[in-house]
Amino acid sequence: MSHDLFEAARAAMAFAHAPYSKFPVGAAIRAEDGRIYAGANIENLSFPQGWCAEPTAISHMIMAGNKKIVEMAVVAEKLPLCPPCGGCRQKIAEFATARTPIYLCDEAGVKKTMTMEELLPHGFATDVIG
Repeated sequence: MSHDLFEAARAAMAFAHAPYSKFPVGAAIRAEDGRIYAGANIENLSFPQGWCAEPTAISHMIMAGNKKIVEMAVVAEKLPLCPPCGGCRQKIAEFATARTPIYLCDEAGVKKTMTMEELLPHGFATDVIG
Protein backbone atom coordinates (compact mmCIF):
# COMPACT_ATOMS: atom_id res chain seq x y z
CA MET A 1 0.00 0.00 0.00
CA SER A 2 2.94 2.36 0.58
CA HIS A 3 4.02 2.10 -3.07
CA ASP A 4 1.18 4.38 -4.18
CA LEU A 5 2.47 7.03 -1.75
CA PHE A 6 5.97 6.65 -3.20
CA GLU A 7 4.58 7.07 -6.72
CA ALA A 8 2.68 10.22 -5.67
CA ALA A 9 5.76 11.65 -3.93
CA ARG A 10 7.96 10.92 -6.93
CA ALA A 11 5.43 12.53 -9.28
CA ALA A 12 5.25 15.60 -7.03
CA MET A 13 9.05 15.85 -6.95
CA ALA A 14 8.95 16.56 -10.71
CA PHE A 15 7.23 19.87 -9.85
CA ALA A 16 9.86 20.99 -7.32
CA HIS A 17 11.11 24.54 -7.79
CA ALA A 18 14.67 24.22 -6.48
CA PRO A 19 16.86 26.60 -8.53
CA TYR A 20 19.09 27.46 -5.54
CA SER A 21 19.64 24.18 -3.71
CA LYS A 22 19.24 21.98 -6.81
CA PHE A 23 17.70 19.47 -4.37
CA PRO A 24 14.21 18.40 -5.53
CA VAL A 25 12.08 16.66 -2.91
CA GLY A 26 8.59 15.16 -3.08
CA ALA A 27 6.26 14.05 -0.29
CA ALA A 28 2.88 12.35 -0.21
CA ILE A 29 0.40 11.87 2.61
CA ARG A 30 -2.44 9.43 3.02
CA ALA A 31 -5.15 11.10 5.07
CA GLU A 32 -7.73 9.42 7.28
CA ASP A 33 -10.25 9.22 4.45
CA GLY A 34 -7.72 7.38 2.23
CA ARG A 35 -7.06 10.30 -0.11
CA ILE A 36 -3.49 11.12 -1.08
CA TYR A 37 -2.05 14.63 -0.98
CA ALA A 38 1.35 15.40 -2.48
CA GLY A 39 3.77 18.29 -2.46
CA ALA A 40 7.20 19.42 -3.62
CA ASN A 41 9.74 21.85 -2.21
CA ILE A 42 9.44 25.40 -3.51
CA GLU A 43 12.31 27.84 -3.15
CA ASN A 44 12.52 31.56 -3.81
CA LEU A 45 15.22 34.19 -4.18
CA SER A 46 15.36 34.83 -0.43
CA PHE A 47 16.68 31.28 0.02
CA PRO A 48 16.25 29.54 2.42
CA GLN A 49 12.87 31.19 2.93
CA GLY A 50 11.06 28.75 0.65
CA TRP A 51 9.26 25.69 1.94
CA CYS A 52 9.76 21.97 1.95
CA ALA A 53 7.74 19.25 0.23
CA GLU A 54 6.20 17.96 3.47
CA PRO A 55 4.42 21.21 4.46
CA THR A 56 3.24 21.61 0.87
CA ALA A 57 1.55 18.20 1.11
CA ILE A 58 0.19 19.03 4.57
CA SER A 59 -1.27 22.27 3.22
CA HIS A 60 -3.06 20.41 0.42
CA MET A 61 -4.47 17.97 2.99
CA ILE A 62 -5.70 20.73 5.31
CA MET A 63 -7.21 22.76 2.48
CA ALA A 64 -9.17 19.65 1.41
CA GLY A 65 -10.67 19.39 4.90
CA ASN A 66 -8.57 16.56 6.33
CA LYS A 67 -6.62 16.86 9.56
CA LYS A 68 -4.86 13.52 10.13
CA ILE A 69 -1.79 11.98 8.49
CA VAL A 70 -2.15 8.19 8.43
CA GLU A 71 1.14 7.59 6.58
CA MET A 72 3.65 9.59 4.56
CA ALA A 73 6.36 9.00 1.94
CA VAL A 74 9.36 11.24 1.22
CA VAL A 75 11.73 11.02 -1.74
CA ALA A 76 14.66 13.25 -2.74
CA GLU A 77 16.33 13.25 -6.12
CA LYS A 78 19.91 13.38 -4.82
CA LEU A 79 19.73 11.69 -1.42
CA PRO A 80 18.30 8.19 -1.01
CA LEU A 81 16.35 7.69 2.23
CA CYS A 82 16.18 11.42 2.88
CA PRO A 83 14.26 12.02 6.11
CA PRO A 84 12.19 15.14 6.76
CA CYS A 85 14.21 18.04 8.19
CA GLY A 86 13.73 19.04 11.83
CA GLY A 87 11.17 21.76 11.12
CA CYS A 88 9.16 19.41 8.93
CA ARG A 89 9.24 16.71 11.60
CA GLN A 90 7.49 19.10 13.96
CA LYS A 91 4.99 20.11 11.29
CA ILE A 92 4.21 16.45 10.51
CA ALA A 93 3.87 15.67 14.22
CA GLU A 94 1.07 18.25 14.50
CA PHE A 95 -1.11 16.03 12.26
CA ALA A 96 0.26 12.56 12.99
CA THR A 97 0.60 10.20 15.94
CA ALA A 98 3.77 8.76 17.43
CA ARG A 99 3.10 5.55 15.49
CA THR A 100 2.45 7.16 12.08
CA PRO A 101 4.73 5.47 9.53
CA ILE A 102 7.03 7.68 7.47
CA TYR A 103 8.45 5.92 4.41
CA LEU A 104 11.93 6.93 3.28
CA CYS A 105 12.45 6.22 -0.40
CA ASP A 106 15.09 6.02 -3.07
CA GLU A 107 14.51 6.25 -6.83
CA ALA A 108 12.95 2.76 -6.89
CA GLY A 109 10.58 2.91 -3.94
CA VAL A 110 10.20 2.60 -0.18
CA LYS A 111 13.40 1.37 1.47
CA LYS A 112 12.94 2.23 5.14
CA THR A 113 9.98 2.83 7.43
CA MET A 114 10.25 4.94 10.56
CA THR A 115 7.60 6.09 13.01
CA MET A 116 7.16 9.72 14.00
CA GLU A 117 8.37 8.76 17.47
CA GLU A 118 11.63 7.51 15.95
CA LEU A 119 12.00 10.66 13.84
CA LEU A 120 11.03 13.09 16.60
CA PRO A 121 11.42 11.37 19.97
CA HIS A 122 10.91 14.47 22.13
CA GLY A 123 8.75 16.67 19.92
CA PHE A 124 7.12 19.81 21.22
CA ALA A 125 3.49 19.02 22.05
CA THR A 126 0.53 21.11 23.13
CA ASP A 127 -0.05 18.90 26.17
CA VAL A 128 3.27 20.22 27.48
CA ILE A 129 1.99 23.81 27.48
CA GLY A 130 -1.73 23.11 27.81
